[in-house]
Amino acid sequence: MNKYLKMVFYGLILWLVPFIVSFAFVDMEGNFTIDETFFKSLMVVTGALVGVVLAVRYFRDVETNYVNEGIVLGVTWLVINLVLDLLMVYGGFFQMGVMEYFTGIGLRYLAMPVYTIGMGYALKQQHD
Repeated sequence: MNKYLKMVFYGLILWLVPFIVSFAFVDMEGNFTIDETFFKSLMVVTGALVGVVLAVRYFRDVETNYVNEGIVLGVTWLVINLVLDLLMVYGGFFQMGVMEYFTGIGLRYLAMPVYTIGMGYALKQQHD
């Protein structure tokens, strides 16, 4: 599979899995069935777990330019997740404004390039 197609495909999976998992904790009216802070923590951990697994799978096929690959991968995933979430915000699926979204959810996606760049750097150190 083309590496850019793989980046996008994995980015979609990375967005979709926590989205699907979230349905277990939100009722039909959009109310949390568990404590909101606990819910947000579960979503962060779910996203991190899926993201790290997918990043490890992605880096299996990378043989050079590890840090650059980590940057491109992380930024690609960041953009995909922000765009999909913002479509949900503007579509009314998320019951919040754009600023509330960025302060409550969107900023957390910065973790994606942090761990992909970190993996790239670790691989670079290992292969230097």
